[in-house]
Amino acid sequence: MRYVNTKDMVYILSLLCIVIGLLAGYLYGKRTAGKDYQVHTQELLDSRQKAYDDMLAAQQAKFDETIAKVTAQMKSATEDMLKRRQEEFAASSNTSLGQIVTPLKETIDKMKEAMKENTIKQTSISSEIKTQAENMMRQSAAAKESADELTRVFRHAGRVQGEWGEIILDELLESQGLTKGVHYEIQSTIRDAEGDVVHNENDRRMRPDVILHLDQKRDVIIDSKVSLTAFMDYVNADNEADRQKYLKAHVESIQKHVKDLVKKDYSSYVKPPKVKMDYVIMFVPNTGALWTAMKAQPDLWRKAMEKNVYIADEQTLFAALRIINLTWTQIAQAQNHEMVYELANEMMDRVGQFMDRYKAIGKALDSAGKAYEAAGKKLEPSGQSIIQTCAKLQKLGAKQSSKNPIPQLQDADTESSETELPEPEEQND
Repeated sequence: MRYVNTKDMVYILSLLCIVIGLLAGYLYGKRTAGKDYQVHTQELLDSRQKAYDDMLAAQQAKFDETIAKVTAQMKSATEDMLKRRQEEFAASSNTSLGQIVTPLKETIDKMKEAMKENTIKQTSISSEIKTQAENMMRQSAAAKESADELTRVFRHAGRVQGEWGEIILDELLESQGLTKGVHYEIQSTIRDAEGDVVHNENDRRMRPDVILHLDQKRDVIIDSKVSLTAFMDYVNADNEADRQKYLKAHVESIQKHVKDLVKKDYSSYVKPPKVKMDYVIMFVPNTGALWTAMKAQPDLWRKAMEKNVYIADEQTLFAALRIINLTWTQIAQAQNHEMVYELANEMMDRVGQFMDRYKAIGKALDSAGKAYEAAGKKLEPSGQSIIQTCAKLQKLGAKQSSKNPIPQLQDADTESSETELPEPEEQND
């Protein structure tokens, strides 16, 4: 084991002390220097802040002084301007006020005059309106009396009801494009194939309201039956008992009309060549009346149809007439087609006749052309033509007409065809 010398030990310790001292001095100096730097920096910032605050205060003071001056100047200028405007307004007010008030006063006077005139006219108009209102009230009362009288007549006069139904039926037929006298007949007597009037078993003429031609062969009878007396009583009834009584009478009235049509049996009197239909149409012009009866007795129409009576109102007959109109339209189209075929055949025949005549004209033109050429040869200045003969006559002393000369004579060649005329023979005594 080696032991350390005492001198060496002292020497090492001395070195350590020196190093530690130096290190401690360095650390202390560094700390002291940092504090001094911070203090210096803070003092510099404080001085700069103070200078900035002083400069800002000076600028604020200068700005306040400038604002005060500008404000004073603007206030003075505004007061001067207002003063001048007031003086100008005071000077022009007198003139402007007169210019405004005077026309306004004149306008007000005119308005007063117009209102006065309007009041007079209004009074006159009110008087006229009152007079007209009284006249209208009197006319209304008279119209009410006439309507009541018409209602009483319509209710109790069966003939009036019947004529009204016939008018409705006629208008309905015309509205579907059907033509009276072509597609239907009104109040026409039924006739047979020879045109004789057909009579019923009681020797009375059969004159239904309408004979409707379904087509060119088939006819159907339409008879208008108006049953409104009991229906109007039913509508105007005040209590349920009366309503039921009149409703029953209304249904019985329609049933009676059905029985009358069954008894008349119009369709049996339609004779050939017309084809009769096995039913007759009973037209009820008032839809409300018919549907009220059918509501009370739903099988009313079925029982009537079993008797070959078809009950129809305006709505149902409208649809049937529309179909009939379409049928007549098809018939007219078919007739047009036949006429087109006839015209086509006639056209073909006429075209054939024209072709024959055209060929004959062609032949005649050929013959005329040949005759024209033959005649032209007779006018040529050479050969055996009339020009040659005229030229010979001219040489013998004949003269041309000054009005109608013959220019072709200049081209006539008479030398080649010239012949001497024989001398006349001497006659012996």
